[in-house]
This record gives sequence, C-alpha cells and structure tokens, in this order.
Amino acid sequence: MSYHQSSAALKAAAKEHMFGRYGSAVGAYLLVTFLTGFAIISISSIAGGTSTVFGVIIHYALLFAVSVFSGLLSSGTAYFYLKIVTGHMATVNDVFYGFRMYSDKALTIQAWITLLTFIGNIPEYIIMYRMPLRMDASALTQYGLCMILSGIVSLALNLFYAPAFFLLHDFPQYSARELLAMSRRLMTGHKGRLFYIYLSYLPLLLLGVLSCGVAFLWIFPYMDATLTEFYMDIVTNQVRQ
Repeated sequence: MSYHQSSAALKAAAKEHMFGRYGSAVGAYLLVTFLTGFAIISISSIAGGTSTVFGVIIHYALLFAVSVFSGLLSSGTAYFYLKIVTGHMATVNDVFYGFRMYSDKALTIQAWITLLTFIGNIPEYIIMYRMPLRMDASALTQYGLCMILSGIVSLALNLFYAPAFFLLHDFPQYSARELLAMSRRLMTGHKGRLFYIYLSYLPLLLLGVLSCGVAFLWIFPYMDATLTEFYMDIVTNQVRQ
C-alpha cells in the first residue's frame, strides 16, 4: 500500500530543503529568465514584423527553436532542484548541466512538448495575425476563447510531462520516447494532486503580481522545489510497489 504526502507536507519539505539555499535558487531563476528573455527579444529583432505570412512563419519558427533549446535549461533546472531536495550542494552553474549531459534527450523531450503546445496554439496564432485587421468584439471574443484553449493545452501537457526532466536524470539509460511514456504512466492517478498543488499557489502568485514581480524571486524557486518534492514522492512510492 502506497502512502503519498499531502500538499502541505510537500511544501513544508520544500521549505526545509530550500533553507539556506535561496541565494543559489534565486540566482538560477534569474539566469534562466534572463537567457530565455534575451532569446525571445533577439527573435523579435531578427524576425522583424509579423504583418506578412512569411514574417509570421519565421517568427514562430524561431520561437519554436528557442522553446526546444530551452529544454537544456529545463534539464539543468531539474538537476539543480534534485540536488537540493536530496541534500546535495547545488550551484547556479548546475542549470547548464543539460548542455553537458543527455542534451539530445532533453532536446527531444522538449521538442515533443513544444510541438504539442504549438499545435494547441494554432487558433490563437491565426486570431493574433488577423486582429490588427479588425479589432471588433467578435475578434476579441475569439482571441479570448483561443487563449483559454491554449491555457488548457499547456496545463494538460504540464500535468502529463511534469516529471519528464527529473526522470531523465534518474533514468538516463532510457530513450527520450521511453522517458515521455514513463512520465505519462507515473502521473496516472496523480494529475489531480499536482493540479491542486498549482491551485494552492494562486494566493502567492497574486502576491507576486501585487509586488510588481519582486516576490516571484522567492515564489518560483519555492514552486520548483515543491514540484521536485512531488516527483520524489510519487517515484519513491512507485519503486516501492
């Protein structure tokens, strides 16, 4: 019989493991955010305008490529937090671990997730392209509905593949396809638990908005640590079974 920790217990464990390590976690968060933001801004400069079909295609093709390569940082971030929750010394440089180890698998995992995300976002992209031509109530309504659809797709993918990069470091002998399948199996019966954990962070996220983003420096590392604790909880129980 398996026993899973509650959301409160997972958060408490995350706080305990993060004690004295927030400096490194904030540094890692800022570094990843800066690199990702710099890449997106660079794309906007390189691709130019999106007033033509060709410009739109180039713009989203570059965004797709950046999203795929961000998988290397996601891999490194997962490695960083795995070290923290298992009591090992973690440094900011650990976020680059994905560039050194299992980079091909990290890219493949992120490419699959990004592909599904882009497919789910196609209606939104079409509406965004057409909106400058007709800014009426109907277009705004359609765009709002497409944003909701995109949000649902992103949430669903997150619930299915949240453990993927953690599994990559714990089971590097498996292929990317096997790790993705393992992630889906591991989340069977736990997607509701993870969704509840996300919902429980809404008050803190509101605090982050009210603080003009300053509180996010603490909130997002805390959330990442809790997600890692969640992964450790379900994978440990899976092994025991």
